[in-house]
Amino acid sequence: MTVERIGVFNGQGVLCLRGPLTKENVLPFQNAVRREDTSDTMIIDLSEVPYIDSSGLGSLVTVYLSRQKKGQRVALSGVNERVFRLFEITKLESFFLIFPTLDSALAALNGAAEA
Repeated sequence: MTVERIGVFNGQGVLCLRGPLTKENVLPFQNAVRREDTSDTMIIDLSEVPYIDSSGLGSLVTVYLSRQKKGQRVALSGVNERVFRLFEITKLESFFLIFPTLDSALAALNGAAEA
Protein backbone atom coordinates (compact mmCIF):
# COMPACT_ATOMS: atom_id res chain seq x y z
CA MET A 1 0.00 0.00 0.00
CA THR A 2 1.09 3.56 -0.65
CA VAL A 3 -0.23 6.76 0.89
CA GLU A 4 -0.08 9.95 -1.14
CA ARG A 5 -0.70 13.35 0.37
CA ILE A 6 -2.61 15.31 -2.24
CA GLY A 7 -2.65 18.58 -0.30
CA VAL A 8 -4.93 20.83 1.71
CA PHE A 9 -7.97 22.44 0.08
CA ASN A 10 -9.94 24.98 2.14
CA GLY A 11 -8.92 23.36 5.42
CA GLN A 12 -9.40 19.81 4.13
CA GLY A 13 -6.38 17.53 3.97
CA VAL A 14 -6.53 14.78 1.36
CA LEU A 15 -4.76 11.43 1.59
CA CYS A 16 -5.07 8.90 -1.23
CA LEU A 17 -4.44 5.26 -0.39
CA ARG A 18 -3.45 2.71 -3.02
CA GLY A 19 -3.60 -0.98 -2.21
CA PRO A 20 -5.14 -2.92 0.67
CA LEU A 21 -5.11 -1.40 4.16
CA THR A 22 -3.89 -4.31 6.28
CA LYS A 23 -1.87 -5.17 9.37
CA GLU A 24 1.31 -5.14 7.30
CA ASN A 25 0.95 -1.49 6.29
CA VAL A 26 -1.02 0.22 9.04
CA LEU A 27 2.11 2.01 10.34
CA PRO A 28 2.78 4.03 7.14
CA PHE A 29 -0.90 4.99 7.08
CA GLN A 30 -0.83 6.15 10.71
CA ASN A 31 2.36 8.15 10.09
CA ALA A 32 0.76 9.88 7.09
CA VAL A 33 -2.29 10.72 9.18
CA ARG A 34 -0.13 12.27 11.91
CA ARG A 35 1.63 14.48 9.36
CA GLU A 36 -1.79 15.68 8.12
CA ASP A 37 -3.05 16.48 11.61
CA THR A 38 -3.58 20.23 11.13
CA SER A 39 -6.49 20.12 8.68
CA ASP A 40 -10.07 20.70 9.88
CA THR A 41 -11.30 17.73 7.87
CA MET A 42 -9.24 14.85 6.59
CA ILE A 43 -10.52 13.17 3.46
CA ILE A 44 -9.17 9.67 2.99
CA ASP A 45 -9.65 8.56 -0.60
CA LEU A 46 -10.12 4.78 -0.75
CA SER A 47 -10.81 4.58 -4.50
CA GLU A 48 -7.82 2.30 -5.02
CA VAL A 49 -8.22 0.22 -1.84
CA PRO A 50 -9.61 -3.21 -2.76
CA TYR A 51 -10.06 -4.38 0.83
CA ILE A 52 -9.38 -3.56 4.48
CA ASP A 53 -8.64 -6.11 7.21
CA SER A 54 -9.47 -5.77 10.92
CA SER A 55 -6.19 -3.92 11.65
CA GLY A 56 -6.88 -1.45 8.85
CA LEU A 57 -10.41 -0.95 10.10
CA GLY A 58 -9.08 -0.39 13.62
CA SER A 59 -6.64 2.22 12.34
CA LEU A 60 -9.48 4.11 10.61
CA VAL A 61 -11.49 4.08 13.84
CA THR A 62 -8.43 5.33 15.76
CA VAL A 63 -8.06 8.19 13.27
CA TYR A 64 -11.74 9.03 13.64
CA LEU A 65 -11.62 9.03 17.46
CA SER A 66 -8.39 11.02 17.78
CA ARG A 67 -9.57 13.68 15.34
CA GLN A 68 -13.02 13.85 16.93
CA LYS A 69 -11.41 14.64 20.30
CA LYS A 70 -9.71 17.63 18.66
CA GLY A 71 -12.91 18.85 16.99
CA GLN A 72 -11.73 17.65 13.57
CA ARG A 73 -13.56 15.41 11.10
CA VAL A 74 -12.80 12.44 8.88
CA ALA A 75 -14.45 11.80 5.53
CA LEU A 76 -13.98 8.81 3.25
CA SER A 77 -14.32 8.85 -0.52
CA GLY A 78 -14.36 6.16 -3.17
CA VAL A 79 -15.38 3.36 -0.81
CA ASN A 80 -16.01 0.23 -2.86
CA GLU A 81 -18.82 -2.24 -2.17
CA ARG A 82 -16.60 -4.74 -0.35
CA VAL A 83 -15.17 -2.13 2.01
CA PHE A 84 -18.57 -0.51 2.58
CA ARG A 85 -20.00 -3.92 3.48
CA LEU A 86 -17.28 -4.22 6.15
CA PHE A 87 -18.43 -0.88 7.59
CA GLU A 88 -22.03 -2.10 7.58
CA ILE A 89 -21.22 -5.44 9.24
CA THR A 90 -19.28 -3.69 11.99
CA LYS A 91 -21.91 -0.92 12.32
CA LEU A 92 -19.29 1.76 11.57
CA GLU A 93 -20.80 3.28 8.42
CA SER A 94 -22.45 6.05 10.45
CA PHE A 95 -19.14 7.14 12.05
CA PHE A 96 -17.67 8.50 8.84
CA LEU A 97 -18.85 10.98 6.25
CA ILE A 98 -18.76 8.79 3.13
CA PHE A 99 -18.78 10.18 -0.42
CA PRO A 100 -18.76 8.31 -3.74
CA THR A 101 -15.78 10.26 -5.14
CA LEU A 102 -13.06 12.61 -3.98
CA ASP A 103 -14.55 15.40 -6.09
CA SER A 104 -17.97 14.98 -4.47
CA ALA A 105 -16.37 15.03 -1.00
CA LEU A 106 -14.46 18.23 -1.78
CA ALA A 107 -17.55 19.90 -3.26
CA ALA A 108 -19.84 18.91 -0.37
CA LEU A 109 -17.37 19.83 2.35
CA ASN A 110 -16.45 23.13 0.67
CA GLY A 111 -20.17 23.95 0.54
CA ALA A 112 -20.52 23.09 4.23
CA ALA A 113 -17.54 25.29 5.09
CA GLU A 114 -19.02 28.22 3.16
CA ALA A 115 -22.51 27.87 4.70
